[in-house]
Amino acid sequence: MTLLKVSQMAISCKDPIATEKFYTKYFGFKRARVAPIGNNEQIVFLKLGDMYLELFQAKGETPGPLATQDGPTYPAWRHFGFQVDDVDAKLAEIGNDANITLGPLNFDSFIPGWRTVWVADPDGNIVEISQGYVDQDNPPPLQVN
Repeated sequence: MTLLKVSQMAISCKDPIATEKFYTKYFGFKRARVAPIGNNEQIVFLKLGDMYLELFQAKGETPGPLATQDGPTYPAWRHFGFQVDDVDAKLAEIGNDANITLGPLNFDSFIPGWRTVWVADPDGNIVEISQGYVDQDNPPPLQVN
């Protein structure tokens, strides 16, 4: 089998500078490259470990209302998630820039210690911040309705 790993996620941004500041300041991404793509446009690559965020300048307005709570329920990327040691400490670090859309919620009935909050980034994309998630030892097969 050939190499396969998650590589990048691309975001179209109203304000790429504000978006870059959000992900570098609060989630540890670092600028890895700026690539000109013609017409006075560029892609900014942010890196965290082996993962990249590609920031593109948006060319229009969002066609519908922004997602709320933990993200859209229609077919789309629902949210982008990060694991932290302490949700409350991360929220305190983000301070007034934490635009909370849902939570924090405790999921102890599913996984003891699992706690999550969802925030919106500067473009309204939903970001999950979670602590305490662990994999299930023997997950059951998917149930089809």
